[in-house]
Amino acid sequence: MKRIILQLMTVGLIFGVLAGAQAGQITVKGSDTLVILAQKWAETYMGLHSDVKIQVTGGGSGIGFAALQSQTTDLCDASRQIKAAELQKCVIAFHKRPTEYKVALDGLSVYVNESNPVSELTLDQLKGIFTGKITNWKAVGGPDLPITVYSRENSSGTYEFFKGSVLQGGDFAPSAQTMPGTAALVQAVGHDHGGIGYGGAAYGSGVKHLGVKKDDASPAVEPTEANVLNQSYPIWRYLYVYVNPALDKDDIAAYLTWIRSDEGQKIVKDQGYYPLPLNLRSH
Repeated sequence: MKRIILQLMTVGLIFGVLAGAQAGQITVKGSDTLVILAQKWAETYMGLHSDVKIQVTGGGSGIGFAALQSQTTDLCDASRQIKAAELQKCVIAFHKRPTEYKVALDGLSVYVNESNPVSELTLDQLKGIFTGKITNWKAVGGPDLPITVYSRENSSGTYEFFKGSVLQGGDFAPSAQTMPGTAALVQAVGHDHGGIGYGGAAYGSGVKHLGVKKDDASPAVEPTEANVLNQSYPIWRYLYVYVNPALDKDDIAAYLTWIRSDEGQKIVKDQGYYPLPLNLRSH
């Protein structure tokens, strides 16, 4: 009898995990880039739907994907696409590929201190700075001042995206100072005259955004909404939400639809991110 009861309890626990959160409760975990937007979405949606409770935490895209695999979160926020190894672990965990939703656009910005006279850099110069080959601002037309590189932790989707897009797979300078989140990175650059870092466009208060040039012959382009939408800004990306397809129903499906609606996308713009094109929204 005890064995039967334990087996039933085990089946119940497994079913509870596969069924996701209790009705009306949604957990969201992942990208620090997305966290302020995700919190605003949750706050607004709960104000419209008093029967729904949404808990949002950050930690980085990698942390979100790990939680998705272990089925300890309903939604995974990510500032990069899922990796093949992460996808495989999700398939092993819940026997299906997670569903990917594009939820916003972002111009991955390069920040410097507001006192820095440098206003633009090429992709090659950025690669040189962040890999440690260029160590003084004088080498890129700035003052004779050592460059302090600020980066994100390697669980960050922003770290992964910047490494792939700008460093082209190269390693960050050993001297790079790793920051636990974009807000902390921006604060550090804002207090360091020689500082440089990167992050989402929505986090740029108190620092200067650099124009980025594809090469010496190209014009410098700033990470504005128009330049991201027309893809003239070279370091743009989608922001994503991933979900176990088995959970993509009822409260969770309604919430994801609302996020990608005109109402949800207005919050994207209000928070300093860039809304999805109309053809990618829910109607």
